[in-house]
Amino acid sequence: MMSNSLPIVLCLSGHDPTGGAGLQADIETISALGCRPCTVVTALTAQDTTNVLTIIPQKKSDFLQQARLLTVDLPISLVKIGLLGSADIATAVVELLSTDLQGVPVVFDPVLAAGGGKPLARDDLLDVICHQLLALTLVSTPNIPEARQLAGGLVSPDDCAYAIMGFGCKQVLITGTHSDSEEVVNRLYGGQGMKSWRWTRLTNEYHGSGCTLASALAAGLASGMAMEDACLNAQQFTWNALAAGFPLGRGQWLPNRTG
Repeated sequence: MMSNSLPIVLCLSGHDPTGGAGLQADIETISALGCRPCTVVTALTAQDTTNVLTIIPQKKSDFLQQARLLTVDLPISLVKIGLLGSADIATAVVELLSTDLQGVPVVFDPVLAAGGGKPLARDDLLDVICHQLLALTLVSTPNIPEARQLAGGLVSPDDCAYAIMGFGCKQVLITGTHSDSEEVVNRLYGGQGMKSWRWTRLTNEYHGSGCTLASALAAGLASGMAMEDACLNAQQFTWNALAAGFPLGRGQWLPNRTG
């Protein structure tokens, strides 16, 4: 029997019934980039392409049971985290990373609001993220509004990044899709200072762009790429998926991650 030789990325995120974001975005992206995704649902959602109506988080005990079966059985190369849904699930993730997955690199996409604008993180969840989870994170990928929220209302990307790293996060990739600049400017902050990339701004709004970027970055790092190379590769993959995107419902367009 042949064994899987692909790097395994454990994805901890929510289920999006449209397939645009969440775990389906993780699965499509990570598979397309040559890694093997395995998944644990943090929360179910009631949503469409226009907005999120409801989040239904898992019970902490159920989540940990499901995740620990995987951590014992599979050689996990990297953990990718998306929507958490509740402070209880966030503390479960922290417990998992501190014990069963100690030392495994983490890519964290802080999903704090839906594309349609609905807030997805209460103050108690933000507290766990800032004071526990970021310290266990190799690289976080907030957009500018998320970075400002994590940084307590600071405005400039530079100030936000250094505030986030002040919580213990090793590197921060802040995406500029939500700014009003002519081009999209993405900035990576870390031990080597700041590196920026500029991308042609596309005309549509997309559902799942952040999930795609973080998953692509996770796949690159799991495959052994250096951070800057993995960031560039993830941005290119995401831009191509968005440029080839399509309207599925009445709201945002979906990325085409499968070619």
